[in-house]
Amino acid sequence: MLHQCRSSDSQPGVDPGSCGGPAEEDPSSPEPAGGGAPGQSEQDHRMKVLFQVLDVNGDGGICVNDLTIGLKKLGVHRTEHELMKIVKAGDKDLDGQLDFGEFVHYLRDHEKKLRLVFTSLDKKNDGRIDSQEIMQSLRDLGVNISEEQAEKILRSMDKNGTMTIDWNEWRDYHLLHPAGNIPEIILYWKHSTIFDVGESLLVPDEFTAEEKQTGMWWRHLVAGGGAGAVSRTCTAPLDRLKVLMQVHASKSNSMHISGGFTHMIREGGVRSLWRGNGINVIKIAPESAIKFMAYEHIKRLMGSNQETLGITERLVAGSLAGVIAQSSIYPMEVLKTRMALRKTGQYSGIWDCAKRICRREGVAAFYKGYVPNMLGIIPYAGIDLAVYETLKNSWLQRFATDSADPGVFVLLACCTTSSTCGQLASYPLALVRTRMQAQATVERGPQMSMMGLFRHIVRTEGPTGLYRGLAPNFMKVLPSVSISYVVYEHLKITLGVRSH
Repeated sequence: MLHQCRSSDSQPGVDPGSCGGPAEEDPSSPEPAGGGAPGQSEQDHRMKVLFQVLDVNGDGGICVNDLTIGLKKLGVHRTEHELMKIVKAGDKDLDGQLDFGEFVHYLRDHEKKLRLVFTSLDKKNDGRIDSQEIMQSLRDLGVNISEEQAEKILRSMDKNGTMTIDWNEWRDYHLLHPAGNIPEIILYWKHSTIFDVGESLLVPDEFTAEEKQTGMWWRHLVAGGGAGAVSRTCTAPLDRLKVLMQVHASKSNSMHISGGFTHMIREGGVRSLWRGNGINVIKIAPESAIKFMAYEHIKRLMGSNQETLGITERLVAGSLAGVIAQSSIYPMEVLKTRMALRKTGQYSGIWDCAKRICRREGVAAFYKGYVPNMLGIIPYAGIDLAVYETLKNSWLQRFATDSADPGVFVLLACCTTSSTCGQLASYPLALVRTRMQAQATVERGPQMSMMGLFRHIVRTEGPTGLYRGLAPNFMKVLPSVSISYVVYEHLKITLGVRSH
């Protein structure tokens, strides 16, 4: 991909050699459909010939050493790290090499990604890429190069001397180069910025270099914050019901959804359904800003000069950013729980609630439940990210042809599924956190540690006691993501976020 042609320090001087030289004209070069391409049987034959060329020792498997020697025969040069990524990406049975089936599957999957990139670079839609399109595409990535440099890149891929690159030339040049995320995929598959399900434990989204340089990133975050505020307000009654069921429901005090709503309205009227929502909305802005800044800083500390991180690196950086953000605003989490549980007339407002907690319980009360909250970040963020990336990649492989844009319904389905899985995994920790935050509000309630509370719940209520309030929690996921998406799209237009 073009952004992988940049030198390691991301300077504009692009060295085409860093992506390897073009493959020589060779019968081993696989030709996919398009532009007078042969049929499927001939394509399979060419892949088989290429496999035989790369299988240097003839043992039926291609390892890193085979790739090194075999590609040199074809005039293609890759670093050992790049070759290891190729083998790792295609090695389904984890035996350290690619058999013929794995090799063919890797090439076909890789060609789909290359086709996406080629289509996104072909601004004129004429099936060819020229130097002006290369300059524009790199400019979109935040790299400005001269026309001379663009022509140098072009010549490295141009086999027939036309000073344009067709699909076959593009594919042959990049075919055995490991692909990562492309800018178009980043643009269309934003996740945690757009969808708000009321929990703030997601790994932050990636932004392209162009979005960072032009200031579009903060507009995305503002649009996401506004969408989250509307979404949380619309689903606040279900969120308050969840908190009440987590704290007060038990075997002896069974609280159902209809009964819970009836109780809240009878105790404080319809307005009481939104108790705790004010502080829940207020904390969006500082948490989003702190998490984004922490995430970008942690990426730099990890020594990454890539535009995007791999899933493991994203999980580590995102989880650490989540810990920093949650630690900074955690007192607001405690206030949200106390405000949601308050009786009519108990507090005059958020500030009054904070003063009373500080006076009666001390400053430490603002960090009750802190440990289970932090422990919950890993299963929630990890499973959400893994499920979302799996669904995203599955869609890209099966259905993406001319664009990486999945459409609203695919995005909603992927986000709803990944959020539900993440919440299911971390829910027991979330319940224990809420009970610890609320301990002082429960009359004659025991003051327990995290492990003590886990044992007490399992002993008195059984394992199902760890999932009290799960029903209203799941009920709000789909409306939350739907509302936040619609509001986000409208705010994007208002804030002048450019569509790509």
